[in-house]
Amino acid sequence: MSQKILVINPGSTSTKVSLYDESSEVYFQEISHSKADLDAFKNVYDQENYRENSILEALSKENYHLQDLSAVVGRGGMLGPMKAGTYRVNDDMIKTVQNVQFGQHASNLGCVLALKIAQPLGIPAYVVDPVSVDEFQEESYMTGIKNLFHKSLDHPLNCRATMRHYCEETGKIFNDTSCIVVHLGGGISVSCIKKGRIIDVNNAMESGPFSANRAGTLPAIDVVNMCYSGDYDKKNVYKKLVKEAGLISYLGTNDLRDVLSMRKNNDPKAMLVFNALIYQIAKEIGAMSAAMAIRPDAILITGGMAHSVDMIDGIKDYVSFVAPIHVYPGSDEMKALAEGALRVLQNEEQELSYPPCQSHQSA
Repeated sequence: MSQKILVINPGSTSTKVSLYDESSEVYFQEISHSKADLDAFKNVYDQENYRENSILEALSKENYHLQDLSAVVGRGGMLGPMKAGTYRVNDDMIKTVQNVQFGQHASNLGCVLALKIAQPLGIPAYVVDPVSVDEFQEESYMTGIKNLFHKSLDHPLNCRATMRHYCEETGKIFNDTSCIVVHLGGGISVSCIKKGRIIDVNNAMESGPFSANRAGTLPAIDVVNMCYSGDYDKKNVYKKLVKEAGLISYLGTNDLRDVLSMRKNNDPKAMLVFNALIYQIAKEIGAMSAAMAIRPDAILITGGMAHSVDMIDGIKDYVSFVAPIHVYPGSDEMKALAEGALRVLQNEEQELSYPPCQSHQSA
């Protein structure tokens, strides 16, 4: 009997829902939520019943029977430092997101919705490779200021799934393989995955290359001066760094397609910004190659911006000498979630317990 898995991926304005029969998607819908509907709730956690009803209503219209499910898997949110893998949802995990212990984000609802649907059916609920996966080596935490640490915050779900697909294609064993994985999305992360473990990565929210609307690494003293200039409060500084920076700061758009069009029309500013973006991505790849301390098996490039041939060619011009480059445009988080649950159901991988042992950080 095949394993049927319900996949739930809550976003800021929508909930993506898929049904998988083993590794094959048999149903997908992105349920949109209006701003008015979401504004009725005090916080993200309070949306649980509203979103659950939306999911059940969508499935009912398609005549899908929940009794046929083997498991439910949700997008893993901000659950604190944890090793990569597939975690069984439990009360401790629910309390963590309910108390907003590590931050508030729509993905926090993934475990809540998965458990609410799975529990009455007597089947397991899982999350896979949450955004807070932390497998850093001790040196990776160090910043130069005691008690101030680098954080592991990137795109582990898509990056690890991409590396698994590379291993399947090449016949390599995941835990014996070392790759630099570059996720080119709304945020940009460059992960150093050594022997299957993410030992270092730029924090995609606040360091590394600038991206569509994030500033990336900035000169610290200039940021201090900006904060104390009297022109900004804390809320506006945050907005300037992670919502109004990057492409949107330089060119007024956060869409790479617009930038490519401007560049094609020989707009000198667009050409410079595009070249600088490629340059910064390449620099981060170089840094992570050094952090690996061995030659990577490959550089894997994924995410939405990987659809751009000009972007890929530009990166190759800088780093093709480091390792072979393989490109996997876009991302398929729904399939990655389903496959994570399926590996556990088929006893290919052991489910993990929450809370995990906390990562050690250097003092």
